[in-house]
Amino acid sequence: MAEITIYTKATCPYCEWAKQLLQSKNIAFKEIRVDIDKQQRQFMEQLTKRRTVPQIIINEQVIGGYDDLVALDKSGKLDILLKI
Repeated sequence: MAEITIYTKATCPYCEWAKQLLQSKNIAFKEIRVDIDKQQRQFMEQLTKRRTVPQIIINEQVIGGYDDLVALDKSGKLDILLKI
């Protein structure tokens, strides 16, 4: 099973949509709230080279944000990454 981390903030609708998409596929993920933990925010920015949330990591591969996740899903590549 894939290891998934999502960096989020409480007031982010795209974060919620990304989580809902993964939940609809019954995929577990680790959520890290960068609005609570400033060190995690800095780590996320260094890792992804982006400042926006959500930032989604699958098996140590930076996927990007919600739009990137949806594009992967529509192309069928998300299921391959998730090994569904």
